Amino acid sequence: MKKLILLTTVLVLAACGGVKKTQEALNTGNYGTAMNKAIKNLAENKTKKGHQEYILLLEEAFAKNAAREQQEISFLQNDGNPANLENIYNKYLQLKQIQQRIRPLLPLYITDEGRNAEFNFVNYDNKILNTKDDLSEHLYQNASNLLASAKYKTDYRTAYEDLKYLQEINPGYKETVAKMDEAYNKGLEFVRVDIANQTQQIIPERLESELLDFNAFGIDNFWLQYHTNPLENVTYDYAMNLDFMEINVSPERINETQVIKERQIKDGWEYLLDRDGNVVKDSLGNKIKVDKMRTVTCKLFQFTQTKTAQIGAKVSFTDLRSGQEINSYPLSSEFLFEHIFANYQGDKRALEDDLMLYLNAREVPFPSNEQMVYDAGEDLKLRLKSIVSKYQFN
Repeated sequence: MKKLILLTTVLVLAACGGVKKTQEALNTGNYGTAMNKAIKNLAENKTKKGHQEYILLLEEAFAKNAAREQQEISFLQNDGNPANLENIYNKYLQLKQIQQRIRPLLPLYITDEGRNAEFNFVNYDNKILNTKDDLSEHLYQNASNLLASAKYKTDYRTAYEDLKYLQEINPGYKETVAKMDEAYNKGLEFVRVDIANQTQQIIPERLESELLDFNAFGIDNFWLQYHTNPLENVTYDYAMNLDFMEINVSPERINETQVIKERQIKDGWEYLLDRDGNVVKDSLGNKIKVDKMRTVTCKLFQFTQTKTAQIGAKVSFTDLRSGQEINSYPLSSEFLFEHIFANYQGDKRALEDDLMLYLNAREVPFPSNEQMVYDAGEDLKLRLKSIVSKYQFN
C-alpha cells in the first residue's frame, strides 16, 4: 500500500511539474514551447483528467501566438523592405503548421466549463502562395544581379545560397538551376597539387598514388577542389606542394648475441633418505618419494635482423594570386623492420618459454628499399590526411 501511495504521488508531482513548465512558457511569451508541451501531452491522452490544464493552456497560447505573429507580419509588410519576405513567408508557414498539429486533436472538451476549446483557424494558403511568389522573384532578381556584378568568389557563393533556397521553396522557378550551376562553378576554388622529390631515393608509385588519392581524405568542403592532374582550362587559386626532403634507408643488419641459461629441472625420482642413509617412510609405512633435480645448461645464439627507413617531408600551401606561401607543415615518418631468430647448444629445457619461440623462427629475406619507404609512408599518409581534411584557406 505504501509503495502504491508513493508511486501515485510521484506521478501527480510529475504531471504538475509538466503543467507548471507549460504555464511558465506561456507567461514568458514562449508560446511555441507552451504549445509543443501541451500538444505532446494531449496527443498521448487528451481525455485524461490530469490533462485538462493542457487544453486551457493550448487554447490561450494558440490565440496569443496567432495575434502576435499577425501583428509582426503587418509590421514587416508595412516596412516595405523585400528583405522581410523570407521572414513573413516562414511566419505564415509556422502558423499553418501549428493549426495542422492541433486539428487532429479536436475536439478538446473542457469538463469544468462544459465546452470545447476554441481555436480560430485561418486559411493561410493564399497568403503563403502570394508571399512565396514575391519572395521567389526577390531571391531570383537579387541572385541574378549579384551574378552580373560579382567581383569575388564569395559573391558567387552568396548568390548560390539564395538560389539554393529558392530551389527548395519553389523548384524549377525560371532559370534557377542554370544560375545555380553558374554560381557554383564561378564560386569554386581550385587547388593544384604537386609532389616534388628532392632526395636520391625513388618514391614508390603505390605510395605516391595513395598520397594523391584525395577521395580517401574525407575532405568536406563544398567550395574547394583539389586537382592532382591540373587541367589547362582551370585557373588555380592555390597550390599544395608535398616536398620529400629526405629519405634514408639503413643497411641490412644482423646482430648476434649469446646468452647462457641454467635451470633446475625434474629428472625422475628417488627415495627420501635420513641422515643415516635409511629410507624415510610415512605414517602408513610407505616409502616416501621425492623429485630428483638436476641443473641443465643451454647456450642461446640470438640473431636480430633490423632495417629502418625514415622520411622527412614538408607540405606547403601557396596563394597563387599573390604568390605568397600561406602555411607549411613538416612531416616525418619512420619504419623499423625487426625479426628475431635463434639456435642453441646444450639442453634447451634451460630456456624460458619466450626464448623458445625464437627457436621456431628462421632468417627471412629483408624487405626491399622500396617496400621500406612505402611502409614508412603509412604514418605520412595519415598526417597528410589530417592536415588536408581540416585545412581552411579562408
